[in-house]
Parts: sequence; C-alpha cells; structure tokens
Amino acid sequence: MEQQNQVNRSDFNEYMVPVFAPAQFVLVRGEGSRVWDQNEKEYIDFAGGIAVNALGHAHPVAVNALTEQGKKLWHVGNGYTNEPVLKLAKQLVEHTFADKVFFCNSGAEANEAALKLARKVGLMSGKSDKNQIVAFKNAFHGRTLFTVTAGGQPKYSQDFAPLPGGLEHVAFNDLEAAKAVITDKTCAVIVEPIQGEGGVVPADIEFLKGLRALCDEKGAVLIFDEVQTGVGRTGELYAYMNTGVTPDILTTAKALGGGFPVGAMITTNKFANMYAVGDHGTTYGGNPLASAVAGAVFEFINTPEVLDGVKKRYAYFVEKLNALNEKYNVFEQVRGQGLLLGCVVKPEYAGQAKDINNLAAEEGLMALVAGPNVVRFTPSLIIPMEDIDEGLARFERALQRFVK
Repeated sequence: MEQQNQVNRSDFNEYMVPVFAPAQFVLVRGEGSRVWDQNEKEYIDFAGGIAVNALGHAHPVAVNALTEQGKKLWHVGNGYTNEPVLKLAKQLVEHTFADKVFFCNSGAEANEAALKLARKVGLMSGKSDKNQIVAFKNAFHGRTLFTVTAGGQPKYSQDFAPLPGGLEHVAFNDLEAAKAVITDKTCAVIVEPIQGEGGVVPADIEFLKGLRALCDEKGAVLIFDEVQTGVGRTGELYAYMNTGVTPDILTTAKALGGGFPVGAMITTNKFANMYAVGDHGTTYGGNPLASAVAGAVFEFINTPEVLDGVKKRYAYFVEKLNALNEKYNVFEQVRGQGLLLGCVVKPEYAGQAKDINNLAAEEGLMALVAGPNVVRFTPSLIIPMEDIDEGLARFERALQRFVK
C-alpha cells in the first residue's frame, strides 16, 4: 500500500497542468532555512517560497497559531465574521496609513480588488470616461487576466487576447513618460516600490514622489503593489515607509501569512467607502485559519529586532556577494533592499541566470531568478547568519562551476 501511494517528480508531468517547470527534486520537509528532499538531500533556502516564508519553515509562531485555531473554527464564509480576522484588520490599520482592509487569498486577488475599486472611484467621480489605469512596463501584478494585463510583460499576456482595455504602460522610473499619459481620464496608477519579477529594480524616490503629485493633481488613485516588498521584506514593515510617499491603496500578500495563503487590500476611508455591499467579495478571504496565522506572523515581524535584523542581513549579504563577485566577475551589480536581492549578470552572461540557479541547486542551495538576467534571493527574514554563510559557500561552488 505504501508503494502505491508513493509519488515522485515524474508524477508532475503525468497529472499536473503544465504551467510550471519545477525542479527535478521533490521537497518533503523543512525547518528554519533548511529543507530536505525525498532523498534526504539538504538545501539552504534562499528562495523563501518566492518571498513568502518570512519566518522560514515550520516556525513555532505560525505552527502554534494554526494548530490552536484549527481546534476552534476553520471557516464560516463572509455572511459572518470572526475574531482572528478582526484582530488582523486592527493590526494592519494601526500600523499603516490605512483605515480599512479587504482580505482575500493572494496577491493577484488583492490587486484585482484594488483595480476594481479604482474603476469604481473613477465612475463615482462623475466623469464617465475616468477609467484609464496607468501601469509600468516589466511590472508584475498577478496572473488573472486583469492583473496580467496590468503587469505589462507581453510574455505573460500575449496568448490570452483580447485583453482588458483601458490600461496604458510606460517605462518604469521615467517620470516624464508618466506625465505624458496621466490625465484627467486616469483613475489609477499602480506601481511596485521595487519591481520584483521584473528584475529587482527599486523605484527612484523622486519618481514615486512625482507619481504622488500627478495623482493628486489629476484626481487619480495611487496604488502601491507591495505583495513582494511588504511585511518586513525591505527592513520596514512596508516599503512605502522607506520613501516618504503614502499611497491611497496598498496590496499585500506573500509574507503576510508566512506561508499560509492570504492577501489583503488596505486603503483609507475616502476610497473604502466607495465600495458597497455586494460590489466585491471572496469565499475564503478572512478565513479564521489564515487570519490567525497572519496575525501571529505579522506581530512577530513588526518588531525592531526583526526589522533591524533584516537591514543587518542585507548589509552582510551585499558585502559577501560583492566579495564573491571580485573573485568570479559574474555580476554587473547587486541591487535591491533588505532581503529582496538581485544579482544582475554581466552582458556576456545574458540569459544565463537560470543556469546559475540550476548549478546552485545541485550544490544544495535554493534560489530564484527575476527574468533571464537576475539571480534573486528572498530568504526568511530571520535566516540565521550561519545559514547565510553556508548558502553563500554553496553559491560560490556553483559560480566556480559556472565560470569554468
């Protein structure tokens, strides 16, 4: 019976819709920033579930919250409310600019809620044609038809036409280009403080300030997509806190649940109150299990010890990566903030970031790419320093093999 129930990597191709290309190994357990596959091979985790596993694997704070809530109440639907979701909403409001929260299950859903709200804001303005959404090239906002269109990366959207209309894309960090398209017809501008999937490219502060001024001038909603940058990833609770720019709407997910699926859109009363009962919804959003875990994870991260620790680890990573690069001369630069780091390969290695990652996996290190030319690290926010050292030692072995 045990043999019949055993699964392996070949079962992926046999049973799964082919929209992913996972690694050849199958992971079975994790503890902290280390994971093990079916063959008991150990990996250091610099991928963090794509910036999700903020406390690593099986952290007691998350495990205890989940098991305790699991003994009480699992799901009720949004015809009712529950204590964990009310506590989590209060946490988000008390520690950000927001007055109100809408809970959902993912970053894409949070961005859908934000973009739909922006269209409602435009409609309520009294201007029938105030429905244009301005977004930026090489962005990433999710995989629904609306959010993948907003993302501005044709490789993700070109096979699914006709795409939703009313979206305009301009170059990221180009304020003059934004000025040319943001008009009285614009209902929203959506931007990532750091383009994650787009290559770990930070937004210039003056660019964000300029967008804020343009939105104020034209009566448009400024949306910050902080799905990847939020909940401590940059060393602040949210990346907007590094910029001096406050958005009207912010979306958050990934690290919010520390691995349990949950997302949220947060905003001010001015905009929240334009939604009415029945305008939007979701079956699982605000689920007691997700909310209990997210509340515990959020509380643990939102401390000076953890947030300052992220900044300390950033400095350590950059120092060590630059030292490696002096030896192997593979990267053009290391960029990002906090524990969202991108190693940009030099032009002679264009398109080979994935090859480096594959070698790293063979050496026992899990990492990510951000496009074809950037190796991306998004580890646990509390990754032990010894795991950073061991992970970078394995990364060095991968680089040695890569340059041969």
